[in-house]
Amino acid sequence: MIAIINYGTGNLKSIRNGFLKIGVDATITKDPYEIEKADTLILPGVGAFGRAMEHLKAYEDIIHDHINAGKPFLGVCLGLQLLFTESQESKGVKGLDVFKGEVVRLPEGLKIPHMGWNNLKIVNECPLFNGISNDYMYFVHSYYVKPEDEEIIAATTNYGIDVTAAVCKDNVFATQFHPEKSGEIGLNILKNFVKTF
Repeated sequence: MIAIINYGTGNLKSIRNGFLKIGVDATITKDPYEIEKADTLILPGVGAFGRAMEHLKAYEDIIHDHINAGKPFLGVCLGLQLLFTESQESKGVKGLDVFKGEVVRLPEGLKIPHMGWNNLKIVNECPLFNGISNDYMYFVHSYYVKPEDEEIIAATTNYGIDVTAAVCKDNVFATQFHPEKSGEIGLNILKNFVKTF
């Protein structure tokens, strides 16, 4: 079972619809038992880092156990940022800390949020991007991740500066952009994710 974690943030139906479009069912659930038993977890999200972590507390151990067991995991947008240690948006709030690093605000002088289509630059090998090159994806965000280990960065996008667009390590994949809102190429990314398990 693919479980989309419903922890009180938006974006749930659109990510489920993305999977349905590629012929894969995904269950939206807030039931800890269902989430614990899932073969694959999806962590979507929009909104503030601190509020999201507050709602995610009930699932934090389950998420870590899932990842540590080597099961596939996909974070999308805020779901990417929550995988990191901390965020400038919510000082003093610890993230899931799956990856060491900080979530920082896009620089002053840029239009914030970064909203709309921007092209990827694939920088490291990652199964998500099999058959995909520097295609355009749909972004909506005001913060971006700065991993301590740059080797986990799978793709970047340029928005005045190079911004981490996706990370990839072992069974954990995450994108700052919305694959489910990025047309056929975005759906191909979801197909590639499904092929990893």
